[in-house]
Amino acid sequence: MASVAAAAGLTPSSARAEDASGNSAEPPPRDEIIVTGRAESLYSVDETSVARGMSDPLNVPQSVTVINQALISDQGARDATDLYRNIAGITNFSYSTITFRGFRQDRVYYDNLRGDPFIAFSVPKLFNIERVEVLKGPSGMLYGPGEPGGLINYVTKIPTEELTASGELTLGNYDRYGTAGDVSGPITSNGSLLARGGAYYEQMKPFRNNTSQKSLILDGGLTAKLGDDTRLIGQITHYEQKNKGARLRGVPVDDQGNFLTDRSWNTNEKSDFLNLNATTYEARLQSAPAEGITLELATRYYDATERQQYHEGRGLVDTDDDGVVDASRRELRDQRRETHGLTFAGNATIDRPIAGIDNRILIGADWYREKADFWAHTVPNSRIPLLSLRNPVYGLSGASFYDLDALPLRETETRNTSYGVYLQDQLSLSDHWIIVGGTRYDRFDGENVITGEDYTGDAWTFRGGLIFKPKQDMSLYVSWSQGFEPQDVASQDSSVGGPFDPITGNQIEAGVKVALLGGKLNASSAIYQIKRRNLLQANGEVVNGVDQLAPIGEVTSRGFELELSTDLTPNWVLTANYAYNDTKITRTVAGQSLTNAVGDRFANAPKHQAGFWSRYQFPSTGTAIAVGGEYVSKRLSLSDQTVKPYAIFDASIIQQLTNHLDILLRVDNLFDKTYAASGFIERTGHFPGDPRTVFAELRWKL
Repeated sequence: MASVAAAAGLTPSSARAEDASGNSAEPPPRDEIIVTGRAESLYSVDETSVARGMSDPLNVPQSVTVINQALISDQGARDATDLYRNIAGITNFSYSTITFRGFRQDRVYYDNLRGDPFIAFSVPKLFNIERVEVLKGPSGMLYGPGEPGGLINYVTKIPTEELTASGELTLGNYDRYGTAGDVSGPITSNGSLLARGGAYYEQMKPFRNNTSQKSLILDGGLTAKLGDDTRLIGQITHYEQKNKGARLRGVPVDDQGNFLTDRSWNTNEKSDFLNLNATTYEARLQSAPAEGITLELATRYYDATERQQYHEGRGLVDTDDDGVVDASRRELRDQRRETHGLTFAGNATIDRPIAGIDNRILIGADWYREKADFWAHTVPNSRIPLLSLRNPVYGLSGASFYDLDALPLRETETRNTSYGVYLQDQLSLSDHWIIVGGTRYDRFDGENVITGEDYTGDAWTFRGGLIFKPKQDMSLYVSWSQGFEPQDVASQDSSVGGPFDPITGNQIEAGVKVALLGGKLNASSAIYQIKRRNLLQANGEVVNGVDQLAPIGEVTSRGFELELSTDLTPNWVLTANYAYNDTKITRTVAGQSLTNAVGDRFANAPKHQAGFWSRYQFPSTGTAIAVGGEYVSKRLSLSDQTVKPYAIFDASIIQQLTNHLDILLRVDNLFDKTYAASGFIERTGHFPGDPRTVFAELRWKL
């Protein structure tokens, strides 16, 4: 642990060595700092829970990526979008939604449980996250309803066995400042009760006109040891986000993807806002009641409210008839979203030989109930002044200018319930061959409370894989996995032909994973094909003036991915990734209308994406330097406008100051490149990437 800390550049000289008797010895003088651990081990993870139950990634017959706390810290990551460049196959779409192996999606899990408090347009924060696990491809057998590109699981921090404490102070450009701290450890003399408490606050005024951001997280947890092999973990986390000049849309572009105005342009007024208030409650009982048997029972509840007032672009106009658009129409939207979710889950892993063959049996069940309410008022663009692209004048519109309560109210109320049971067996036929097979049954119910429409459906999903390990640090695998998504409640209405069968997805994947040279080289590569079927389309029929829908769309995604983490020297580590993806519509009807489709392609789905991060540690000075980069190839927006390719670079310097104190200097978009992080629709434009941002973080650790 001491050597890992030293390699991190976090607390190298605070690591206390033990002498032969086990007593702590004083750390060496500063000029004698010696790094004995490998820098690569800082980012290496040899276990993951994303495949249900702790597993070696080499024994999971699907692509898996794990980002641990050390990499999150070194990159100064604050929210989920800061990490996507480290994962082959993932790029930004909008807000917290991503393009994952060609498909737009946004569902995430916490500790393998449903219940994301960052609803709608809020982006997940990372303060209370220990690591991020990514399972690529359909995961229906393990998790039930979900998108086909893959699954992101956030593993939260829990109380530690030993006393730890940390604190941070942050200062940066764009009026950025913040603070964070936590303390964790035993609170009883015998260590039977552990506790953790943490707080995070940060605010800044980003580069977009009229914007400011404030984020607060309060996090607490207790762990009670109920015996040698049983513990109960309880956690409460509260989130607040207050964003002025938001909800942020994009900046208008021409068809070639060139911004028509400065990237700081914003349709929103200073009085506009997007606020999130959410709280989560989680409890987990973990036990090993007998040799070879582990059990986990868990529940998670969250309530989240997102309140927003913002100006939505409603189309570009040419005010002086010179053939060049120079202003934007706007409407004012007043909205409230409230979501409550409750989940229960339980699973058992049984490692026992049967008929002389090692078996790892996974059996489990889960239940989830969600209530989502929404209401909105809209002030039409005919009542709101135009906003110039070149010389925007603000202060002529806002909620106080209108009687919002007098406007028509639009409401939706939905209730969704799902439950599933699953069984999987992993058979180790020999030291070299492993077979994995499993099945799951799900049932789901949805209700539109206002219209009275409801629907019920069910689905069986399967997963199978074959792993060949020529040696213990290498695996070659092939797998087949299924997934499904219930159709949106709004599309189940009988007036459009509903209810409908769920969207289905299946994947064939083959790959190689290695952990060679004693952990100096970790790499994985995979080739895959995903078919997604039963997407709803208008089928050409009209009944009572309403277009009828039918589940007849099909999309095929094919690709290749490579991820690498390697020691170049004992103090120099390189991580790199590359992804190729080709997603096409392979079945449709004339005048196809698949959501997120552009011709026969999908919006914001790049063919090529790459990223790297290289870090070098100077043991004698306690200094670490790191440089990273990201490349995303050309894409199309939802309106078939070009989203230009881009390459950006970042850098970090970490300097140890004392035994317990270090400082991080972080620069994002090192060369201040103007680029679009993703596209959207023509009237709102592309989402601009952040300009050069710089911040320093003073970090103390016990």
